[in-house]
Amino acid sequence: MTVRNLNFLFQPKSVAVIGASSKPHSVGATVLQNVVHAGFAGPIYPVNPKYEHLGALPCYRDLAALPAAPDLAILCTPPPTLPGLIGQLGAIGTRAAIVLTAGLGQHTDWRGRTVKELMLEAAQPYLLRILGPNCVGLLAPGIRLNASFAHVDALPGRIAFVSQSGAMVTGVLDWARSRGIGFSKFVSLGDGADIDFGDVIDYLASDPDTHAILLYVEGLTSARKFMSAARAAARNKPTLAIKAGRMAEGAKAAASHTGALAGADDVYDAAIRRAGMLRVYSTEELFDAVETLARLRPLCGERLAIMTNGGGPGVMATDMLMSAGGKLAQLSAETIKQLDAVLPKNWSRSNPVDIIGDAPPERYADTLRILMDDREVDAVLFIHAPTAIVSSAEIAARLEPMVKEARSNILACWLGGTSVARAREIFAAAGVPTYDTPEKAVGGFMQMVHYRKNQQLLMEVPAALSGAVKENKHLARGIIAQVLAEGRTMLSEWEAKQVLTAYGIPVVETRTVSSADEAGQTASAIGFPVALKILSPDIVHKSDVGGVVLDLDSADAVREAAAKMQARLCELYPQSRLHGFTVQAMARRPEGREVIIGVASDPVFGPVIMFGQGGIAVEVVADHAIALPPLNHVLARELISRTRISNLLRAYRNRRAADIDALCRTLVQVSDMVVDLPELQELDINPLFADADGVIALDARLRVAPAAQGALERLAIRPYPAELEEWVQWQGEQVLLRPIRPEDGVAHVAFFNALTPEDVRLRMFVRMRALQPSQLARFTQIDYDREMALIATRASASGNAETLGVARVVADPDNVAAEFAVTIRSDLKGRGLGHLLMQKLIAYCRTRGTQRLVGEALNDNRGMLNLAARLGFQISPAPDRGTMLMQLELGPPARPHPAG
Repeated sequence: MTVRNLNFLFQPKSVAVIGASSKPHSVGATVLQNVVHAGFAGPIYPVNPKYEHLGALPCYRDLAALPAAPDLAILCTPPPTLPGLIGQLGAIGTRAAIVLTAGLGQHTDWRGRTVKELMLEAAQPYLLRILGPNCVGLLAPGIRLNASFAHVDALPGRIAFVSQSGAMVTGVLDWARSRGIGFSKFVSLGDGADIDFGDVIDYLASDPDTHAILLYVEGLTSARKFMSAARAAARNKPTLAIKAGRMAEGAKAAASHTGALAGADDVYDAAIRRAGMLRVYSTEELFDAVETLARLRPLCGERLAIMTNGGGPGVMATDMLMSAGGKLAQLSAETIKQLDAVLPKNWSRSNPVDIIGDAPPERYADTLRILMDDREVDAVLFIHAPTAIVSSAEIAARLEPMVKEARSNILACWLGGTSVARAREIFAAAGVPTYDTPEKAVGGFMQMVHYRKNQQLLMEVPAALSGAVKENKHLARGIIAQVLAEGRTMLSEWEAKQVLTAYGIPVVETRTVSSADEAGQTASAIGFPVALKILSPDIVHKSDVGGVVLDLDSADAVREAAAKMQARLCELYPQSRLHGFTVQAMARRPEGREVIIGVASDPVFGPVIMFGQGGIAVEVVADHAIALPPLNHVLARELISRTRISNLLRAYRNRRAADIDALCRTLVQVSDMVVDLPELQELDINPLFADADGVIALDARLRVAPAAQGALERLAIRPYPAELEEWVQWQGEQVLLRPIRPEDGVAHVAFFNALTPEDVRLRMFVRMRALQPSQLARFTQIDYDREMALIATRASASGNAETLGVARVVADPDNVAAEFAVTIRSDLKGRGLGHLLMQKLIAYCRTRGTQRLVGEALNDNRGMLNLAARLGFQISPAPDRGTMLMQLELGPPARPHPAG
């Protein structure tokens, strides 16, 4: 992941158009015309040997003739010319290029290398960044740059739009301009040979001109890079995505229910949610999302009040809200009383608030003010249908000062055409999201609601770990190694249950036997009734061949069932291998709900975890949800909540509620299996019985394959790096140095509360009395791919873990420089703990290839400055800031490599 030299792409001071032309409607002519007409202030260099001038600009024969190296080059030339041009541009000092040309994969050299490969190879020595190929280009309205062949320019604004589709770029541009919506950046990625979503999102996340990011995604190649950038951006700015290609062209052959059900679209949906972004599903929703984002205010809750001058539109909005899972605000008694005083006696006296069609502007203003003041109302949807009594523009003008200063969200629906056009303009200028229909307005509000939920999930701090299950990783790995050594990929049911048991997942007692007689003897030893299942590596779904018989109550019944299974298998699948049978105790769980927990491998995002309704009809019911590992209890509970069976897990009639905590623990344990066992390809625990007494697995299916090198890289989100845990001697006691976890939230609050106000000021540069929930989430829920927080912890007198100190580092996306900070509990300062933590942090940064550690301390923070000096940091005053800069060189810079 790198943002190196992207400043030359987004903020160039000079631009060259290579392949510029005067030929009407050609790409070269269109691009040059767009650059000139947009009003770009810097030098513009057309390059083409056919011309001496193009318009009022001198045209240069080749790159050698240019008076200076352009910051940005736009290439409109045929594919074979591109590698040479890119190499020449890099040599003269250009560091960013936009390649509009398509078809680079169709041209190869004598060694079979494509033009795209040769182009990237030519750029590599100079770290010259390439947008494209096969793209529309880039627009940055803030600097009046239109480096594209789009048919219209973009208005300046606060939203960045990044698209893999050129058609979506031009379509959104056209629509937005007609609505007066502007953009900070408009980026067409094209093939994304070098610059991809991760790079652009990372740049936009720190771009002060961009307040929201909109993505049009067709496919990804680097999931971890995308997830890391998206999670960082979504913490700071609203980020929306539309994913095209939702329906798979064909069912994937899989050895498990999970593999069959975990479609690519479900996985993208899980990834977008996990990143804290909002997903939209259609072009129409995308346009509405632009309207919403352009005028978004923070949403404090989900309760919507609807204000209308006609009953019909109010009912339509209510129906849409309830069908979308929204919440209609319950007006307080005081609000009803105040509305009684300003509305006609025949008003609705409930939400929606129908102010009657003859309402004058003052009635609108009074009603809106009262609704905005109600603490039971989080947002107001204003709906107006035009009447002949008072003009819509007059009403809009009366409300304009109110909506402009409103602290909460107001959405507007002006029904009609030309008669409400002026009213729409007034509200849009006042910053109010404005829609054509009640349904679209409610859709816009629900987009805000879903985005808020994703953000809450991103910021929620899970409870501290308690009663953690002891996991026997060595046993599980041994079983899988033996299976692979035998040339198998499918574990037997007994082997799969042994792996589950190694991870603390309860399973019903199961034994394997080789014959019908042995099955009868084993059943007697277990105790009746029992279940008998066929054991064959060639049969995936045992029930499909009559390979499962339940409630057998005698040894003779078991032997007879086994003989019939063997005969049926020989008749239906004579080539299949029979390894025997499994005998298991019948699980008597009358209140048990059948659920499924599974793992599948996605080609883009790697392992994914599924939860849903289980049983033999799992594909037919199709009630399931997908999540990306690693999971904690908060994420596990959220995964469960997204299924219909979650309602059946609650108490109803005479059934007690299922133990949701036990289900969450099982999901977390499965997540641990995914992280620990890179050989795991597919897993089904189906059915898993869940009731008030916990969970128990009745059947399990597990497929494995030899692990590739860099096994952890298969995960889209880097898991907790347990390998960094280290016990050290400190002041005569054992202290654990380890990375921070989300579950450390409670201990981190106690750690902060144990700091003196002066120590808080020295660390934060300001005085703070308490950690806000968002700050706590930011401190404990870190992206291990780009930051690290190492804590020193020990058991307190009460037995709970307590945090003694923390050393934190955040690297830039290029991993060139990383900013550090260290804090020690006030009563433990001066005893060497900070030195221990910083030594471990410096060693970690060196192993990650970080080139430089930097930090900043207040002038009077002598403890920190002395520690830095002892560790070899160079210390110097920061100009005009009243602080000291600390810098430590860790090693030579990494060799340049292409991004992407």
